Amino acid sequence: MEQRKTRSKVLAIRFKKLGKVYYFNAGNVSDLKIGDYVIVTTSKGREMGEVASFVESTANEPKGGWKSIERRATAQELVMARLWRQKELEALINCREKATELKLTSLKIVAAEYSYDGSRLTFLCTTDGEEKANVKALRSKMGKAYRKSRVEVRQVGPRDAAKVLSGMGACGLDARCCVRFLTEFSPISIKMAKAQGVSLNPQEITGMCGRLRCCLV
Repeated sequence: MEQRKTRSKVLAIRFKKLGKVYYFNAGNVSDLKIGDYVIVTTSKGREMGEVASFVESTANEPKGGWKSIERRATAQELVMARLWRQKELEALINCREKATELKLTSLKIVAAEYSYDGSRLTFLCTTDGEEKANVKALRSKMGKAYRKSRVEVRQVGPRDAAKVLSGMGACGLDARCCVRFLTEFSPISIKMAKAQGVSLNPQEITGMCGRLRCCLV
């Protein structure tokens, strides 16, 4: 009798629509399918993620193996996550207002993200320059405004900010590549443009994020 092939217990979990995948062991949670939502514990706390794929083997597996999935997300938690997402725009507007009051002129608040249960509220920001902004006062103000959530203010790079903001690409596409299909950003150098005979005019090789275009890869 032909032996039935067992499905791998290592799953790739994604926390954002086009975000990087992280690996977890299915543990005692059975019958999971691609597209199911699960609850896992990460370095940031408990999060809800979507099963992106099953994998046979992974590189850089930590000693002791991957962390296990806690459980399948409930219908109530899925509804709760959707309700918290609806509150993100209001939080984003409030944070921008506070940043203006604090005269943080070089700081651009690009997104507000609630965890699935509202226990954590993260503001993503970027600056025009390379230096890190002092966001301690802003974090304190927003922490007082949103006492029911643990407030974090995290600075991201220009490429991550462009991915969040979306919009038209420098080439004219109605949506940037980072929004359409890129899950991770690869290192890009001017050598790539030279090897392809691409004009080194900054307007030709620079994306909307102000960095070398991802398509040069």
